[in-house]
Amino acid sequence: MKVARFQAWALLLLCTTIPATARPPVEEPPDAEPLTYRVARAISEITIDGLLNEDAWAEALSLELDYEVRPGENTKPPVRTVLLATYDDRNVYFAFQAYDPDPAKIRARFTDRDQAWNDDWVGVVLDTFNDQRRAYELICNPLGVQMDAINDDVSQRYDDSWNAIWKSAGRITEKGYEVELAIPYNQIRFQASNGEPQTWGFDAVRSYPRSDRHHIGIFPRDRGNNSYLSQTIKLVGMGGASPGKNIEIMPTLTGSRTDSRDELPNGNLESGDEDAELGATVRWGITPNVSLNGAVNPDFSQVEADVLTLNINEQFALYYPETRPFFLEQADYFTTPLNLVHTRTLADPNVAAKVTGKQGRHTYGVFAAQDDITNMIFPGAQGSSGGSYNLETLGTVARYRYDFGRNSTAGATITDRRGDDYFNQVASIDTTLRFTEADRLTLNLAASKTRYSEQMIEDAGVRDDTFSDHTLSLEYLHTVRDWWVVAEYIDYGEGFRSDLGFRPQVDYRGWYVGGAKIWWGEEGDFHRRMAWGGAAGGRRQQDGSPLREHIESWWNINGPKQSHANINVTLRNESFEGVDFDDQLFVHSWLEIEAGSDLHLTFHQDYGDWIDYDNVRPGKRTLIQPGIRYNLGRHFLLRLNHTYTSLDVDDGRLFRVHAPEARLIYQFNTRAFVRAVLQYTDIEKDVSLYDDEVEPRTKELFAQLLVTYKVNPQTAVYVGYGDVYNGAVEYDLTRSSRSFFVKLAYAWVR
Repeated sequence: MKVARFQAWALLLLCTTIPATARPPVEEPPDAEPLTYRVARAISEITIDGLLNEDAWAEALSLELDYEVRPGENTKPPVRTVLLATYDDRNVYFAFQAYDPDPAKIRARFTDRDQAWNDDWVGVVLDTFNDQRRAYELICNPLGVQMDAINDDVSQRYDDSWNAIWKSAGRITEKGYEVELAIPYNQIRFQASNGEPQTWGFDAVRSYPRSDRHHIGIFPRDRGNNSYLSQTIKLVGMGGASPGKNIEIMPTLTGSRTDSRDELPNGNLESGDEDAELGATVRWGITPNVSLNGAVNPDFSQVEADVLTLNINEQFALYYPETRPFFLEQADYFTTPLNLVHTRTLADPNVAAKVTGKQGRHTYGVFAAQDDITNMIFPGAQGSSGGSYNLETLGTVARYRYDFGRNSTAGATITDRRGDDYFNQVASIDTTLRFTEADRLTLNLAASKTRYSEQMIEDAGVRDDTFSDHTLSLEYLHTVRDWWVVAEYIDYGEGFRSDLGFRPQVDYRGWYVGGAKIWWGEEGDFHRRMAWGGAAGGRRQQDGSPLREHIESWWNINGPKQSHANINVTLRNESFEGVDFDDQLFVHSWLEIEAGSDLHLTFHQDYGDWIDYDNVRPGKRTLIQPGIRYNLGRHFLLRLNHTYTSLDVDDGRLFRVHAPEARLIYQFNTRAFVRAVLQYTDIEKDVSLYDDEVEPRTKELFAQLLVTYKVNPQTAVYVGYGDVYNGAVEYDLTRSSRSFFVKLAYAWVR
């Protein structure tokens, strides 16, 4: 072990001390005021149809996207792109003239919204408060398919679950393609200005995928700067911008019926009750920068099948993203480094309300939700369990953030969830300090107090009904053009709980240090970007017992045909339930490549030493995941994925899993599609190798057909049918349930 540790540490030392002068450094740009451009008011009405034939476009601000920022470094782009910008009292308008020497190679398909990232696309980045901390991104492909997201520059998070109601249209021409965007003021937040012109941070972007995916922008980017929004140009205009009455009312009606078999395999398939539920979400923009939201029976938006996940031989609870529009609205206002707020923990809220706002350097948000079901995660040092209780609780969150300096913040958060004989309270403070363009320090302190009901005490296995504790997170990051280093310290008390967040592990202290050297390719090089790095870390329980220590090294490369390859080698010691598992060597690898303009291939493989957490012994884990995405013309999309995983122990193969998935989508236009999903799971276990009783063979087949028509993200019709088949050693696949569902949603906007 000593030799192996020495070799790994030597590798880490080597990869973090490669001289940064392997390539001549780029000179630091001189400090200068950002470029500022004035946007003129539209001189005529604009119809969003992809035709730039209105007089308003002839008089609009015109800028060229002169810089390829990736893979080239502020080089001349391979194609010409012109941006046009104007506005009126209700909308800000943008148009793109995207020239192409060979329009036949333009990648443009009809897809559902937020799914066209593999196409050609153009878009705008709007830092509407000009605070260099948060921006809206509104993007569309050459056919007008929309994508939108929130770019949170403070937390370095990119959230494409945000959906706005805006207009776009595009068309392919003999010279390339043209796109128009109309963004209503009532869909974004901005500083109230009493009719005076606004100043927004701004970027216009184009993604041009051929052998490489060329990213093109309106200004040069400094790769050594850890803030993107601090580099944007400025747009001045939008005087008199008004969100109008700024009221949205979004009623939903969901109907469903589930038929189930009372006993497998020979029971009868009994018809279930028909269930109908009416809900509504209301948003009122009190001012351009303050909004009030309310919801009754918030729409879960889970009529579409989740991606297949496997929960076998896992230590901790799995994470599932939020999908409900009410909770997604201004969700980034509640972001904390410790993830203290994860609204998916609110399982079945019947009523909820939220206020969010930003005034100058002050950002704030408060929300409360009454939940009919209380879902719990009981975290521990070596695993987590959970429970669901028919307990009505009220969950409340308050968040405040103060912006200071050029790009730094300080904030405070309080969360509270309580019901009969139960409560959980968390108070925290946090700060993100950017004291140079290369250096960032993030600190988060939190304390909690919790009381469990009698049933929770029994399920969680805790001694006391009331307990409290703290947590601390500290991270330092230094990034420059050709290398980066990071150091982190984390401390979770045994009794710390954040029941409105996602925290499956507590009772440990840990540290982590890492870094990487980066080589940027030049024209003619095989690699576009290549990095070699290493890291080390360790975790111990609060009583000093070891949990895990590891050292690792990785190498990754971006090459031709938009290829990306990564390999990671980890050497670790781990302790689980009093047993030490030393000298564990594990290899993770990943490869993806655009094999053609319509064919994308992925391959993921893991292999190496692992732990059988069910029976507490060493094993060898194998994971293989190939994937194919194939576009047939502009309307058909086929996705095929397969997961194979197995765990071998000394006496044989403990389990093996085959889990293929197929998705076939026909998109009629930008609004309507039909989709078929097949998900199959086959798990085989050697019962003689388990300490507890397990099923030797379980199989499940899920099939779903979904028809969707969307006018916009909030106005839509869903009609679907689903089947679930189960099988075991004693019987073949047999239908265990079938379901019918329909959802109607409408957005009334004023």
